Amino acid sequence: MATHNRKKVFVDGPISPAFIADSIAKHSSKTDIGAHSIFLGQVRADEKEGGIVAAIEYTAHTEMAEEQFHQIREAIFDKYALTCMHIYHSLGKVAAGEISLFVFTSSAHRRDAMDACNEIVERIKQEVPIWGKELLENGGYVWKESR
Repeated sequence: MATHNRKKVFVDGPISPAFIADSIAKHSSKTDIGAHSIFLGQVRADEKEGGIVAAIEYTAHTEMAEEQFHQIREAIFDKYALTCMHIYHSLGKVAAGEISLFVFTSSAHRRDAMDACNEIVERIKQEVPIWGKELLENGGYVWKESR
């Protein structure tokens, strides 16, 4: 298993469109990349029994989560021919319509970038100890069963 540097994953609050655009722009000088795949997880204004979701407040066991993110990164780098991989997840309050998860993979060819990105998102949902408390417009809340 290859060893890559540990990366900071958590971002306080929403992930801004400017941050996402800047991340993409930084890769234009890497001419060995032929494909990027991006997943953006956005908070939905779902209608719940108690009201409409206005935001999600994300919490995590950050040390455990950062370790799990690192393990996922290592496994994905071993499995796919990637040039780059970036994962960012929000902590704290993220309003409906804002981005809470940004996964960005790059490779020479599209299949590796696309498959790796998809697998990362699925593994985050299954393996990383992050929880979301849906804050309702009326002041109530609902704990999300799954991310």
